[in-house]
Amino acid sequence: MTQRIGLFYASTTGNTETVAEQIAGLIEEAQVDLHDLASEPVSSITQYDRLIMGIPTWDFGELQEDWDAVWPELEQIDFSGRKVALFGLGDQLGYGEWFLDAMGLLGELVQARGGELVAPWPVNGYEFEQSRALNPDGTHFIGLAIDEDGQAGETAERIARWVPEVLSAFEL
Repeated sequence: MTQRIGLFYASTTGNTETVAEQIAGLIEEAQVDLHDLASEPVSSITQYDRLIMGIPTWDFGELQEDWDAVWPELEQIDFSGRKVALFGLGDQLGYGEWFLDAMGLLGELVQARGGELVAPWPVNGYEFEQSRALNPDGTHFIGLAIDEDGQAGETAERIARWVPEVLSAFEL
């Protein structure tokens, strides 16, 4: 496997793509390969042992359409030995009962297939009712939480704080 980082995302509105590009722009220690799941095969994941995966939550806790389309193939990938940092986009005010649920679903799949989730993110500063993306004690999300609808002004700072945690966890 390569020493590069594979950054996989899918984006309908462009928000997840923009966040993916911002994350990649802050990583100088290693080369990052961006993969848009709308046009690239999910099987490319197997080329990397360090992964960043970005997923937006749609409607009532649902997967974004491109993630939904590759989900059956994703369920067949062995994530053993892979470190995975997740970031999720959601709307905590409009969809507070399902905030970042898609990231939670992706995290469950990665862990069930042997992957190690890294770089959790504190829940401080967010207001939501429920989320499948919480760690067991509810103090952290399993990855970076982004709300471009209600807290777009926080995004750049959150990314800047999260990326060093990811690189440390990746031992880069």
